[in-house]
This record gives sequence, structure tokens and C-alpha cells, in this order.
Amino acid sequence: MLTIGLVQQGAWDMPLESMPLAAGYLKAVLDSDPGLAGAVTATIHNFRGGVPLTEMARGLFAGGRPDVLAFSVLGWNYRNFGALAETFKQLNPGGVVVFGGNHVANQGARVLREMPHVDFVVNGEGENTFRDLVRYLLEHPGEGDPAAVPGLSYRRDHEVHTTEDAARIEDLDLIPSPFLTGAIAMTGPDGRFRYDVALMETNRGCPYKCSFCYWGGAVGQRVRSFSRERLAEELDFFAFHEVPALVLCDANFGLLEADEEFVEDLIKTRERRGFPRALETSWAKNKSARFHRIVTQLQRHGFKSSFTLALQTLSDEALTGMKRRNMKVNQWEDLVTWLSDEGLDCYAELIWGAPGETRESFLEGYDRLAGKVSRIAVYPLLLLPNTSYTEHREVHGFVTLRGEHDDFEYVLANRSADLNEHIEMQRFVLWARVLGENQFLRHCWRPAVALAGFTQSGLITSLMRWFESSSEPLAQEFCAAIPVIAESPAVAGSLRALYSRPRLEQEVEAWWRAEVVPRFPVQWRPFAEELYTYEHWTRPVYADPRGGLPPGWRADGASAELPYRTGPVRFTHDMGQLLKRGEWNRDEPPAREEVWYEFRAKAGFYEHMDNHETAAHYTAEPLRVDPVAGPC
Repeated sequence: MLTIGLVQQGAWDMPLESMPLAAGYLKAVLDSDPGLAGAVTATIHNFRGGVPLTEMARGLFAGGRPDVLAFSVLGWNYRNFGALAETFKQLNPGGVVVFGGNHVANQGARVLREMPHVDFVVNGEGENTFRDLVRYLLEHPGEGDPAAVPGLSYRRDHEVHTTEDAARIEDLDLIPSPFLTGAIAMTGPDGRFRYDVALMETNRGCPYKCSFCYWGGAVGQRVRSFSRERLAEELDFFAFHEVPALVLCDANFGLLEADEEFVEDLIKTRERRGFPRALETSWAKNKSARFHRIVTQLQRHGFKSSFTLALQTLSDEALTGMKRRNMKVNQWEDLVTWLSDEGLDCYAELIWGAPGETRESFLEGYDRLAGKVSRIAVYPLLLLPNTSYTEHREVHGFVTLRGEHDDFEYVLANRSADLNEHIEMQRFVLWARVLGENQFLRHCWRPAVALAGFTQSGLITSLMRWFESSSEPLAQEFCAAIPVIAESPAVAGSLRALYSRPRLEQEVEAWWRAEVVPRFPVQWRPFAEELYTYEHWTRPVYADPRGGLPPGWRADGASAELPYRTGPVRFTHDMGQLLKRGEWNRDEPPAREEVWYEFRAKAGFYEHMDNHETAAHYTAEPLRVDPVAGPC
């Protein structure tokens, strides 16, 4: 019997696990192969992002020593998995270590040089290659030269040998479902769905070749789809387990006719079983009539979803270097207007650090975009393996730094922006991600831009400077914890600090009242004062299991959907209507009237806040009430 451990580790230190989809595929393939029945047993070991190495080692080795350890490697776990491989070889010198995943595919020379305890690197899609390698290990115990297995790199005669490329899996239904086969455990000890979201592929492949991207190792390729019947069965399986949110791992959802069919089946599943209730995905870059039909259907049937404008830059020069000029992204303004008219949530994506982009051009593009979409996700450019940027780094003048705890290459300079500009912009990026992408400020942007003379980037910079010059010890501690690179763990940590330490949120409020309100026209200042109060109450409820609900909130057992509520809160403006209309006339004061709101919110934000897409589903809802009679 060959015992195999399949290892995954999520990116972030979240209260809930990330679904081990890659390991699930591998286990499903092994479990379903009749030629391996009775000869192989595979176990998935899934770890959260913040789990210490010692705890992972205990989980992997305390119950025995497997014959094979196969790691699903990405930039955030490369070093951890190398350390675990070393420990494994001490415990089982004859054991086999396999690395696979986007971060190591086609990187055999580097990986095998840096990781002496790794035996094999899988290049490309892993399901068939790993299965064939396992067969080889069974049939040739103690040997290490699987030359007939396509898609591998390994050491032979003190050199790195790479076998021929493995063929793409054309019929994806030949890969057994990791859900329907039971390869992935769906529930925890409490019997409830155990992950932050359910991950699912409906297809593989991407027709584009963006310079910064290596999506699934299948860029510039024809898109291959799973069958409608299989996907419908998986949806029903998720609904049975009451999965609240579904995240698709597709590169361009909304591009294919099959995507429209999938949404039809998703809606039917929700109508029949009540779940799933939210859909998140990476949408097709070019928004066709099909995209509009899909969006309309999701909205009509009450699905939570965020619609992404993956623009990455508004600089023509940077777009050329990114190889994205062929995308019809210039139509984004009309699309945002349409989504807004439909009452749908929309956010945009930008990347800082692309060659051809300067600090000035980036902020100009950021503010132009913010004029239509205030929620902007800004990511620092990483040089990922197998991408055009990495292969032509000298042309672009990249200066990079490997992460302290991960293996990503962070860009610190390029031909259009030097080191000092990059370091300064990294601080801006972190604050922009916390405040805009993760919506710590949501309602304040538009009025402050229209009435107080700020740009959105100017507001972010103003608050950043306020914190950096503050004498408040917690604010100083907050700033000291910000790393040079605006990486996702730092963003998550900063966000949790703002939600869990009321004094930090009070510092944000103090900035608003001291720096922003005075710049409003005199007749609008009472509204501006109340605007931050409204912002405060419409944030999601951060219910730390160790500390209970935030001040002013209580549990309401009468509502399963919105179990948290406040008492009536008095305003002298109808904030909801003013923000909905979005009419900001500097010369006319807003209408004043006594309005009372009660705020209600979903439970679960504490567990989901590290994912800005799903966290957006937890914003509190205002309900206008009569303080005596109740809801209006």
C-alpha cells in the first residue's frame, strides 16, 4: 500500500479554511482509478494561512509517515513546503516529495536547486501527470527515473531532466468531481459547511496573454468546459450542504454560452433548495450582451455578487506593455453607469508597478476611475513565474525583492518609476486597499469629492498622513506594523486592527471631523458630520467570538437573515435618500428633517472579512423607523 499525503495551505490567516480544490482533484483521480484500487490511499491535509510550521508538521507526521508527500505550491507557501519537505525526508529518507502548481510549473531548474528535498516537479495540469507518477512509483519501487511520464522535471545524473509536455485534458469530465466523489470533506465536526466559500471550476483556459498573468497555466489557450450536467449535479450538492457563497475559479466568466446555462442552473438550484445565495467570479474582460443578460438574471433572483472591472491601468503606455490593448476596456464608463442604474455592486482592479506607469499617471487614472467606481482594488505588481514580464525583466528595468515569508517577487522599481516612488506608493496602495477595496469607507467618498474639493486619492493620502503624524500610541503602532510591500496579509491585519480596536476607528473619525468636514461648504457641514456617523453604522458587524458584539449592537433572535440590530439612531438628514440621489449642489443646503434609522446586519463578517468580495455581502442595512411605533 502506497500512502500519499496531499498538502495545501491557504493564503490568509482566516478563521475558516480555504477549500482544498487542487488536492481534491488529485485525490478524486487516485480514488477513482481502478488500476490503483487497494494499492493507494490518499489523505488531504489542508491548513489555514497562519498555521505555524510546527503545527503543520504535527498534522502531517504525528499519525504516521506517508510514502509520498505532494504539495500544491503557490508563492505564499513555497518556503513553508520546502521546510516540511526537509522534515519529511528526515523522518522517511526513502519517501518521495512532489511539488506542483503554478508557482513551480516549468521552474524545475530553480526549484530543484533551491529545494534539495524535492524529488519531482509537475509541469502543467497535474491530475493525469500525478496519477501516472504514482503508477510509476508503485511499479518501480526505489527507482527515480520516470522518463515515460509526461509533464515532470526531476534530477537525473546530477542534471535536471524534463520529460515531454503533458497533453491538455480536452474532456474535463474525465476528471472525477472532487465533490461528488467525496474527495473533499464538506462539513466540520459541527456538521456545518466548513470553508469560507465553495470553490468551483466551470472551465479551464484563457484566450488572453496578459504580461503579468499565468492563470492556471493555460493562458493564450482555447477554453475547455465541464459538461452542464456535471456542473448542475455539483451545484445541487453544494445546495444540499447549504453553501452560502460560490466562487468560480474561471478566468473569464460570462464569455461562453455555457456560462449563461450555468447561471440558469444556479438559479433553479437556489429556487429549489435555497442555496447558494452569492456568486463571485472573475468576469470576462470584454462585457458582451451575454454578460448583461447574466447580470440581470442574477440581480432579478436576488444573488449577491460583485462585478469586476479588471482594468489594471488607465495608462495607454502601461496597457501596451501589459498586452491588453486588444481588450475593449475603454467602454468601462458606460458599463459602470448601467450597473449603477441596475442597483448592482461593482468594483474595479488596478495594478501599481507596471512599466510605463508613473506615480502621477497612476493617481490620475485612480481618480478618474474613482469618479465612477469608488471601490477600487489596487494590487502591487508581482513578477510571477512563466509570465512575459518575468521573461523580459531586463527590458522593463525591474528591480524586485522576494517576500520575507513568501516567494513572490515584488516590484520595487522599473523603467518608469524609481525605488523611492515605489516605496511611497506601496504605502498608498495599502491604505487604498483597506479604505476603498475593503470599504472601510464606503459612503464618504462621493460627497467629499463633490463638495469638499478632495480627490479620492487625496482623501486616502490625507488619512495616511494623519495617522503617520498622530501622537496616539495605537495609531503609531498601526503605522509601524505596515510593511514596505502592501501584501494581502498586511492588508488583512490592518483591517482587523481597525475593526477590533475602537480607538483606531475613533482616530479615523477624528481625522474626518478635523480635516474633511471644515472643507465642506458651511451649509453642508451638519450633513458631513452625520455622514461619518452613518458610515460607522453601515459597516459590517465585527463580532469577535472572544469579545462579543461592538457597542450599540445586539443579537435579534427573531431574524435568521439579519440577526444583529441597533436601536433607533437619530439623524437630522435623510441620509439614505441623499446618498441614493447623489446630487451635491454646493450652493443649496440639503433638506433637513428628523429621521430615525435602525441598522441590521448579517452574522459571519468576522470569518469572511479577509476576502473583500464576500465581505461586501455583510454591510449593515439601514431601516427607517419611527422611534415609538417601529419600522416605517
